[in-house]
Amino acid sequence: MNNVRMDNISWVDYEHRVQSGSVVFLPIGATEQHGPHLPLGTDALLASAISEDVAREIDGIVAPALSYGYKSQPKCGGGQHFCGTTSVDGATLIAMVRDAVREFHRHGVTRLVLVIGHYENQWFVTEGIELAMRDIGPNAGLEVMRLEHWEFVKSQTLDRIFPDGFPGIALEHAAVIETSMMLHYYPQLVFLDQIPDHGPAQFPVYDMYPARTEWVPASGVLSSALDSSADKGRWLVDDVISGIAKAVRFEFGLDSIQGQATFNVATP
Repeated sequence: MNNVRMDNISWVDYEHRVQSGSVVFLPIGATEQHGPHLPLGTDALLASAISEDVAREIDGIVAPALSYGYKSQPKCGGGQHFCGTTSVDGATLIAMVRDAVREFHRHGVTRLVLVIGHYENQWFVTEGIELAMRDIGPNAGLEVMRLEHWEFVKSQTLDRIFPDGFPGIALEHAAVIETSMMLHYYPQLVFLDQIPDHGPAQFPVYDMYPARTEWVPASGVLSSALDSSADKGRWLVDDVISGIAKAVRFEFGLDSIQGQATFNVATP
């Protein structure tokens, strides 16, 4: 089987595979606190691991992740006041994505998938894609898919993991989903004995500036991760990998799937 990581192959091998039509995946994460039990690189690590698993199924290529994301927000990432959270302005992220998409087009890539692993990145990544597509023109031969990996988790899996009700993807920061997926992919980086024991954060429906840091649990964890497990991580990953692979095959015409594709959405 081909090595799927772009940074582990030569430019000659990369060029050959691009010219043969390989799908290229660009993981986009962040460097952000994920509580005392998970590493700062969680978002990029998960986006990269997921991309590699999908790439193995379709003989794709995974580019090095963009590992700095848009500013952490209190209600979905804890906020900017945590040591180690290292963020960029929205304009910077837009520019990085715009440049990256144009570079992949210059390489001859015709199928590009941007895999977002940081909640706050979504619309800045979208803007970067749209500006790049405007730059290269409508007839450039490049198609780009943008996705957030958590959107592919099936409702049945969420019911299985959260029998008392899913708290919502924003409050899942450093909680059961991310911790379980990290236990599946990188168990050596997870410190279960450091998981804080407190309930979900309670936020008002509005925001304040400067941010009210007292709204955020001191741990940085927005919902309890105590029920995390590698088995749950495998259930989640199975949904995500199969769902993304199905979407990529369908949209890029990689197999003979006919008709309308449907996908489960995890967000409320």
